[in-house]
Amino acid sequence: MAHDGQTLPPDVYSSEPIPEAARAEIERLLTSGDLFRYTAAKDAPVALLEQEFADLLGARYALAVSSCSAALFLSLKALDLPRGARVLIPAFTFAAVPSSIVHADCVPVLVEVGLDYRVDLADFAAKLPGADAVMISHMRGHTSDMDAIMALCDAAGIPVIEDAAHSLGTTWNGRNIGTIGKVGCFSFQSYKLVNAGEGGILITDDPEIAARAVIMSGAYEENWKKHPGFQNSYCEWQNKLPLYNLRMQNLSAAVIRPQLPEVARRVQDGRRNHDYVAAALNATGVLSVPPALPPELRAPDSIQFNLTGDWTDAEARAFQTAAKSRGVSVQVFGLSEGNARAFWNWQFLGEAPDLPQTRAMLMRACDVRLPARLTQPELDFIAGALIDAAKAAHRA
Repeated sequence: MAHDGQTLPPDVYSSEPIPEAARAEIERLLTSGDLFRYTAAKDAPVALLEQEFADLLGARYALAVSSCSAALFLSLKALDLPRGARVLIPAFTFAAVPSSIVHADCVPVLVEVGLDYRVDLADFAAKLPGADAVMISHMRGHTSDMDAIMALCDAAGIPVIEDAAHSLGTTWNGRNIGTIGKVGCFSFQSYKLVNAGEGGILITDDPEIAARAVIMSGAYEENWKKHPGFQNSYCEWQNKLPLYNLRMQNLSAAVIRPQLPEVARRVQDGRRNHDYVAAALNATGVLSVPPALPPELRAPDSIQFNLTGDWTDAEARAFQTAAKSRGVSVQVFGLSEGNARAFWNWQFLGEAPDLPQTRAMLMRACDVRLPARLTQPELDFIAGALIDAAKAAHRA
């Protein structure tokens, strides 16, 4: 799997083309000017997307919104948590996650994460008493032990929100990620499995959470009547909850809907590509991809691996530089300037907590884009470049 210097580096940032079926619908919407989700009496593109997404995941209710961050924020507000509520999150996540908690007038409590990028269950159990909610980020599609987490939270009566931004199509013991907790939140941002540039959606089986989220998303006056079910709940909450106006508009839904039938194929291709490159990296002895937990069937569109052994910071930085010179961009999470996934950069939370296990992991954990559309020669190029860069950067 040698790196071929004559081959152009693969483009890992472009998304798959939007299906042709979206074009006619977008043209219809542009011609009519019918872009607002509540203009039509029924069957607006956003409403159709919600039903299709709920059916795809096996959830009772779905609410499409402007981003996954908006979905996380609305989930917290819909749980009706008190001001200052403590919300446990993994210390390895994206800055938008603690930001959504701050925005909801709650307090993030960071939990240690191990070398496998998953929640450290001992630290989780120690910090759970006194928590009001848990927001589990399946960061980069790595699923923490949801059996253990749900057992602890259910015993304590603490609701769980799943941040499944990276996990559309992942299953845990055959259940779709996002349907295990009280609420599941997904992203349609450009680098996710389904691309609308921006956008998000939340799913739940709880009618009261769904009703409150619908009202607060911006279903003013009686627009809640264009959402299915639980009329009494809507009536109860109308005008009693603030409107945050986080709605999705019809053009976004028109882009997303034709991609939903592509999810299963993209998941299959992404898993194949990930496992192919992972096998090559694991054979080096200095690059290590943590295995999936036994109940987990992943849907990856990127690959994460650790620099194993006695790497210095200088060598890790040299590895980033050497990979870049070979045409492959690598982030070492803790060594990339201002990285939004390194908890010590979340200065809006105040002084960074002492989380030595997560800090050490982030200083040697690497991230590479690996879209499902890549071909085997492109995968060989990426794997070869990473392996060559490791050999060049790490002392024997």
